[in-house]
Amino acid sequence: MSSTIGSDKTDPYTLTADGIKEPPVGWKASFRYLGPGLILSASIVGSGELIATTTLGAQAGFVLLWLVIFSTFVKVAVQVELARWTIATGQPALTGYNRVPPKIGRLGWVNVLWMLLALTKLLQLGGIIGGVAVACSILLPIGGDPLGFTSLLIWTSFIAVASIAMLYSNKYSLIERGAVFLVVVFSFVTVLIALGLPLTPFAYDGGDLASGLTFLIPAGAVGAAMAMFGITGVGADEITFYTYWCVEKGYARWAGPNDGSDEWARRANGWIKVMYKDALVSWIIYTFGTLAFYLMGAAVLNPQGLVPEGNGMITTLSRIYTDTLGTWASVIFLIGAIAVLGSTMWAAIPSWSRMYVNLLATMGVLDWQDPVARLRWIRIFTVALPIVWAVAYLAIQSPVIMVQIGGVMTGVFLVAVVIAVWYLRKTEIDPRLYGGRTFNVLLVVSSIAIGLLGIYTLLNVFGLQIG
Repeated sequence: MSSTIGSDKTDPYTLTADGIKEPPVGWKASFRYLGPGLILSASIVGSGELIATTTLGAQAGFVLLWLVIFSTFVKVAVQVELARWTIATGQPALTGYNRVPPKIGRLGWVNVLWMLLALTKLLQLGGIIGGVAVACSILLPIGGDPLGFTSLLIWTSFIAVASIAMLYSNKYSLIERGAVFLVVVFSFVTVLIALGLPLTPFAYDGGDLASGLTFLIPAGAVGAAMAMFGITGVGADEITFYTYWCVEKGYARWAGPNDGSDEWARRANGWIKVMYKDALVSWIIYTFGTLAFYLMGAAVLNPQGLVPEGNGMITTLSRIYTDTLGTWASVIFLIGAIAVLGSTMWAAIPSWSRMYVNLLATMGVLDWQDPVARLRWIRIFTVALPIVWAVAYLAIQSPVIMVQIGGVMTGVFLVAVVIAVWYLRKTEIDPRLYGGRTFNVLLVVSSIAIGLLGIYTLLNVFGLQIG
């Protein structure tokens, strides 16, 4: 499954009997079929972790450590349930969202809300491309001051153009391999440094970790905490675009079209189990990455009163490394920052391109099942989105605030995703594919938690404080 384009016999979004493949059994046999979760990890361990999570650690210290763990864990059941629907139907998320009543014209209300999310994400992803540009500019300034407009303009433009050139083909295999490489690089470096902090002047101990498991949110950190909940772990956007990568990996096509037979149900359940493993591996990767960034912010930045702000974000965050390992480590940090933020861009460009095109298809602009038209439109957005993000960053130049705005809206949209997931579960998923009792309990708990936190976020946005 190397491309999004081809005839009906090779298009992953077209389910035919020719595409059926027996699901593997066990971890060893399943390992080669993992992949969508690694693209997800590349997206997750990026802006949320390097910017929002580290910033939260710098503001609040260890006290919100519990929220980091809770945030990454609580959304997985919703992610898996939506992917279950995708494997059963062969359809991506926005197609399903559009079926949730009521509708506003041709668009379902969930997709209308998704459009609002997309607008705020222009800021968040602009913040990401800006973060990469700042890191590159500090590492190799062009035309004067590293944080001067000239150097930032040149680097931002270069990054946008380079991203377009690398991702224009939109081949699944290329996107997956790039994600794997970036995930391995930043996970190794970040976790290694976080584990090494106890050997430095910024050591933390069991008492610090225990203080972070008190389930409290300090009043001054509420806004950052809500933004972090929206961004870290699987956010509403990652839950949504995970479905596209599950299809393009081949899970739905290998299960085959639903003919109502027991054989189809057996195959579909087999590929759903592979997806479970894929989601679990992804969760382990981004949870450890998220914890590492939070611990570094709490242990190094918080005691010094350093909080990342504006274009100085990268310089402030580099103190995590330089204050721990010495001045020479700033180069390692900058390379790491480029890998971390670059991985989010690597996953975000093709993922958001697919979601935008899927939205247009629900509006009747194109036929989603036409692979030629679909790829043409995906390539249009592959070119347009990095340019728009770059312009957004150059106009605002405050990566932290830009990322946090996107995080708040992501938390709100999570509530709509939960409603859509339950609607599709009740109306379109064959009961033979439902998860077991333990999973169903977890899905209920996750849905309630997301709903309550989404409401809490909305109330705070409108200035209504609770407690």
